[in-house]
Amino acid sequence: MAHIYMQFDFGKDEEKAQVARHKLEVWKQAFRLDKKLLYKFERTGDGATTAAPAAHPAAAKAEKSKAKGKGKEKEKPKEESAAPASNETVRLLLRLGFSNHEKLSEQRWVQRIPTEEPFQAAAPVVLKPGDAHFAEIEKQFEDLA
Repeated sequence: MAHIYMQFDFGKDEEKAQVARHKLEVWKQAFRLDKKLLYKFERTGDGATTAAPAAHPAAAKAEKSKAKGKGKEKEKPKEESAAPASNETVRLLLRLGFSNHEKLSEQRWVQRIPTEEPFQAAAPVVLKPGDAHFAEIEKQFEDLA
């Protein structure tokens, strides 16, 4: 099965990256694309590259603080902790992996995703197996945790 990679550079706009993540999750559930549509975020800031899981760490902290109790004091530090993260450059690597008999579905997703709202402004780059930087992006995707 050949993979197609899409690369989106959101710059320092963490909010748009999270909107894109949410949209991808909705598509995965609605169209049953569990193993066919995989994505990973790469956050680069101050010369260091960090691989981030699909969910944002601030979202996990928010859920933990809600479980402990609702208080306005806990919400303020959470918002302040998100502010330093805005210095990071956020890139999304998306991998489409459709089988050979699903070529039409694959083609439709390759055309659809870059034209949707949060992805359109993120300088989409589509890389297919014959492209020059394909091996580099494939290795980078595999290296991200």
